Amino acid sequence: MISETLNFDTANGATTAYVAKPENTDGAQPVIVIHEWWGLNDQIKKIADRYAGEGFVAIAPDLYRGKIADNPDDASAMMAALEISDGLDTIKNAIDIAREKFGFSHFGISGYCMGGTYALYAACEIEGISASAPYYGDIPPEDQLKDLNVPVVFISGTRDAWITPEKVGELESAADKYGLDVDSLKYDADHAFSNSARPEVYDRDAAEDAWAKVVGFFKDKL
Repeated sequence: MISETLNFDTANGATTAYVAKPENTDGAQPVIVIHEWWGLNDQIKKIADRYAGEGFVAIAPDLYRGKIADNPDDASAMMAALEISDGLDTIKNAIDIAREKFGFSHFGISGYCMGGTYALYAACEIEGISASAPYYGDIPPEDQLKDLNVPVVFISGTRDAWITPEKVGELESAADKYGLDVDSLKYDADHAFSNSARPEVYDRDAAEDAWAKVVGFFKDKL
Protein backbone atom coordinates (compact mmCIF):
# COMPACT_ATOMS: atom_id res chain seq x y z
CA MET A 1 0.00 0.00 0.00
CA ILE A 2 1.21 3.51 -0.88
CA SER A 3 -0.06 6.75 0.61
CA GLU A 4 0.34 10.33 -0.49
CA THR A 5 -1.19 13.76 0.02
CA LEU A 6 -3.00 15.71 -2.66
CA ASN A 7 -3.00 19.50 -2.38
CA PHE A 8 -5.80 21.38 -4.11
CA ASP A 9 -7.82 24.58 -4.03
CA THR A 10 -11.49 25.11 -3.25
CA ALA A 11 -13.76 28.15 -3.37
CA ASN A 12 -13.04 28.83 0.32
CA GLY A 13 -9.35 28.05 0.44
CA ALA A 14 -6.72 25.38 -0.04
CA THR A 15 -6.99 21.94 1.51
CA THR A 16 -5.63 18.42 1.12
CA ALA A 17 -6.75 14.85 0.61
CA TYR A 18 -5.17 11.71 2.00
CA VAL A 19 -4.73 9.09 -0.73
CA ALA A 20 -4.15 5.38 -0.16
CA LYS A 21 -3.62 3.05 -3.10
CA PRO A 22 -2.34 -0.43 -3.86
CA GLU A 23 1.17 -0.73 -5.25
CA ASN A 24 -0.31 -1.97 -8.52
CA THR A 25 -3.17 0.33 -9.52
CA ASP A 26 -3.99 -1.41 -12.80
CA GLY A 27 -7.76 -1.75 -12.84
CA ALA A 28 -8.14 -0.06 -9.46
CA GLN A 29 -11.23 2.08 -9.04
CA PRO A 30 -11.50 5.19 -6.85
CA VAL A 31 -13.56 5.61 -3.70
CA ILE A 32 -13.96 9.00 -2.04
CA VAL A 33 -14.02 8.62 1.78
CA ILE A 34 -15.61 11.47 3.75
CA HIS A 35 -14.65 11.93 7.39
CA GLU A 36 -16.83 12.12 10.48
CA TRP A 37 -17.46 15.33 12.40
CA TRP A 38 -14.07 14.81 14.11
CA GLY A 39 -12.16 15.67 10.93
CA LEU A 40 -9.62 13.84 8.78
CA ASN A 41 -8.08 11.87 11.65
CA ASP A 42 -6.16 8.61 11.86
CA GLN A 43 -9.38 6.57 12.01
CA ILE A 44 -10.46 7.78 8.57
CA LYS A 45 -6.96 7.31 7.17
CA LYS A 46 -7.06 3.71 8.37
CA ILE A 47 -10.32 3.22 6.49
CA ALA A 48 -8.69 4.64 3.37
CA ASP A 49 -5.78 2.25 3.88
CA ARG A 50 -8.23 -0.62 4.19
CA TYR A 51 -9.85 0.30 0.87
CA ALA A 52 -6.39 0.25 -0.69
CA GLY A 53 -5.94 -3.23 0.73
CA GLU A 54 -9.11 -4.23 -1.11
CA GLY A 55 -7.66 -2.94 -4.39
CA PHE A 56 -9.24 0.54 -4.53
CA VAL A 57 -7.65 3.96 -4.70
CA ALA A 58 -9.10 5.74 -1.65
CA ILE A 59 -9.20 9.54 -1.59
CA ALA A 60 -10.14 11.20 1.71
CA PRO A 61 -10.55 14.98 1.34
CA ASP A 62 -10.19 17.25 4.36
CA LEU A 63 -13.41 19.26 4.60
CA TYR A 64 -12.11 21.09 7.70
CA ARG A 65 -8.82 22.23 6.08
CA GLY A 66 -6.50 20.85 8.73
CA LYS A 67 -8.66 21.08 11.86
CA ILE A 68 -9.31 17.99 13.96
CA ALA A 69 -11.59 17.80 17.01
CA ASP A 70 -10.86 15.62 20.02
CA ASN A 71 -14.11 16.19 21.92
CA PRO A 72 -17.80 16.25 20.95
CA ASP A 73 -18.31 19.96 21.65
CA ASP A 74 -15.55 21.01 19.25
CA ALA A 75 -16.65 18.44 16.67
CA SER A 76 -20.24 19.70 16.83
CA ALA A 77 -19.13 23.32 16.45
CA MET A 78 -16.88 22.48 13.48
CA MET A 79 -19.62 20.53 11.74
CA ALA A 80 -22.14 23.33 12.32
CA ALA A 81 -19.72 25.88 10.87
CA LEU A 82 -19.27 23.89 7.66
CA GLU A 83 -21.78 24.93 5.02
CA ILE A 84 -23.13 22.07 2.91
CA SER A 85 -22.16 23.99 -0.22
CA ASP A 86 -18.57 24.33 1.05
CA GLY A 87 -18.27 20.63 1.83
CA LEU A 88 -19.68 19.67 -1.56
CA ASP A 89 -17.31 22.07 -3.30
CA THR A 90 -14.36 20.43 -1.52
CA ILE A 91 -15.56 16.99 -2.63
CA LYS A 92 -16.03 18.19 -6.21
CA ASN A 93 -12.53 19.66 -6.30
CA ALA A 94 -11.05 16.50 -4.80
CA ILE A 95 -12.72 14.52 -7.57
CA ASP A 96 -11.42 16.96 -10.18
CA ILE A 97 -7.81 16.74 -8.97
CA ALA A 98 -8.00 12.94 -8.70
CA ARG A 99 -9.43 12.76 -12.21
CA GLU A 100 -6.59 14.94 -13.48
CA LYS A 101 -3.81 13.14 -11.57
CA PHE A 102 -4.93 9.53 -11.88
CA GLY A 103 -7.15 9.55 -14.98
CA PHE A 104 -10.32 8.28 -13.30
CA SER A 105 -13.67 8.96 -14.97
CA HIS A 106 -16.12 7.85 -12.29
CA PHE A 107 -16.00 7.46 -8.53
CA GLY A 108 -17.59 5.70 -5.61
CA ILE A 109 -18.21 7.67 -2.44
CA SER A 110 -18.69 6.67 1.18
CA GLY A 111 -18.61 8.47 4.49
CA TYR A 112 -19.42 8.14 8.15
CA CYS A 113 -21.67 10.27 10.37
CA MET A 114 -21.29 13.78 8.89
CA GLY A 115 -19.41 12.12 6.04
CA GLY A 116 -22.41 9.92 5.37
CA THR A 117 -24.52 13.04 4.96
CA TYR A 118 -22.09 14.39 2.39
CA ALA A 119 -21.81 11.04 0.63
CA LEU A 120 -25.55 11.06 -0.04
CA TYR A 121 -25.80 14.77 -0.91
CA ALA A 122 -22.85 14.40 -3.28
CA ALA A 123 -24.48 11.45 -5.01
CA CYS A 124 -27.48 13.71 -5.72
CA GLU A 125 -25.48 16.68 -6.97
CA ILE A 126 -21.96 15.91 -8.21
CA GLU A 127 -21.28 14.50 -11.66
CA GLY A 128 -18.85 11.60 -11.89
CA ILE A 129 -20.15 9.70 -8.86
CA SER A 130 -21.38 6.25 -9.89
CA ALA A 131 -22.16 4.65 -6.52
CA SER A 132 -22.64 5.84 -2.93
CA ALA A 133 -22.46 4.03 0.41
CA PRO A 134 -23.33 6.45 3.24
CA TYR A 135 -23.03 5.29 6.83
CA TYR A 136 -25.62 6.78 9.21
CA GLY A 137 -25.69 10.22 7.61
CA ASP A 138 -28.53 12.71 7.45
CA ILE A 139 -31.12 12.57 4.67
CA PRO A 140 -31.31 15.29 1.98
CA PRO A 141 -34.66 16.98 1.31
CA GLU A 142 -37.04 15.17 -1.01
CA ASP A 143 -36.55 17.72 -3.79
CA GLN A 144 -32.88 16.71 -3.89
CA LEU A 145 -33.41 13.00 -3.42
CA LYS A 146 -35.69 12.82 -6.45
CA ASP A 147 -32.68 13.65 -8.64
CA LEU A 148 -30.63 10.73 -7.28
CA ASN A 149 -29.70 8.56 -10.25
CA VAL A 150 -26.90 6.36 -8.90
CA PRO A 151 -27.16 3.20 -6.79
CA VAL A 152 -26.94 3.67 -3.02
CA VAL A 153 -26.33 1.34 -0.11
CA PHE A 154 -27.41 3.20 3.03
CA ILE A 155 -26.14 1.78 6.32
CA SER A 156 -27.85 2.61 9.61
CA GLY A 157 -28.27 1.40 13.18
CA THR A 158 -31.74 0.88 14.62
CA ARG A 159 -30.57 2.22 18.01
CA ASP A 160 -29.22 5.45 16.50
CA ALA A 161 -30.66 8.49 18.29
CA TRP A 162 -29.49 10.91 15.57
CA ILE A 163 -30.17 9.12 12.30
CA THR A 164 -33.26 7.48 13.70
CA PRO A 165 -35.30 4.74 12.03
CA GLU A 166 -37.85 7.46 11.26
CA LYS A 167 -35.25 9.47 9.32
CA VAL A 168 -34.14 6.37 7.46
CA GLY A 169 -37.80 5.79 6.67
CA GLU A 170 -37.85 9.15 4.86
CA LEU A 171 -35.15 7.90 2.52
CA GLU A 172 -36.95 4.62 1.99
CA SER A 173 -40.23 6.42 1.26
CA ALA A 174 -38.53 8.70 -1.28
CA ALA A 175 -36.91 5.67 -2.90
CA ASP A 176 -40.32 4.04 -3.29
CA LYS A 177 -41.93 7.24 -4.54
CA TYR A 178 -39.30 8.09 -7.16
CA GLY A 179 -38.02 4.62 -8.03
CA LEU A 180 -34.56 5.25 -6.59
CA ASP A 181 -31.95 2.48 -6.48
CA VAL A 182 -31.50 2.44 -2.69
CA ASP A 183 -30.64 -0.60 -0.58
CA SER A 184 -31.24 0.18 3.10
CA LEU A 185 -29.12 -1.98 5.42
CA LYS A 186 -30.15 -1.81 9.07
CA TYR A 187 -28.22 -3.21 12.01
CA ASP A 188 -29.16 -3.61 15.66
CA ALA A 189 -26.49 -1.09 16.58
CA ASP A 190 -25.85 2.47 17.73
CA HIS A 191 -24.66 5.53 15.83
CA ALA A 192 -21.03 5.27 14.70
CA PHE A 193 -21.04 1.49 15.16
CA SER A 194 -18.30 1.12 12.54
CA ASN A 195 -15.83 3.32 14.41
CA SER A 196 -13.39 0.93 16.09
CA ALA A 197 -11.79 3.86 17.93
CA ARG A 198 -15.00 4.29 19.95
CA PRO A 199 -15.47 1.08 21.96
CA GLU A 200 -18.62 2.41 23.62
CA VAL A 201 -20.51 2.15 20.30
CA TYR A 202 -18.36 -0.10 18.10
CA ASP A 203 -20.08 -3.30 16.99
CA ARG A 204 -17.55 -5.55 15.30
CA ASP A 205 -20.05 -7.99 13.79
CA ALA A 206 -22.21 -5.25 12.29
CA ALA A 207 -19.18 -3.25 11.14
CA GLU A 208 -17.57 -6.22 9.39
CA ASP A 209 -20.81 -7.27 7.72
CA ALA A 210 -21.41 -3.73 6.45
CA TRP A 211 -17.81 -3.47 5.25
CA ALA A 212 -18.06 -6.69 3.24
CA LYS A 213 -21.32 -5.57 1.65
CA VAL A 214 -19.99 -2.10 0.77
CA VAL A 215 -16.77 -3.47 -0.73
CA GLY A 216 -18.80 -5.92 -2.80
CA PHE A 217 -21.14 -3.12 -3.85
CA PHE A 218 -18.27 -0.92 -5.08
CA LYS A 219 -16.57 -3.80 -6.87
CA ASP A 220 -19.84 -4.48 -8.67
CA LYS A 221 -20.77 -0.90 -9.54
CA LEU A 222 -17.44 0.81 -10.31
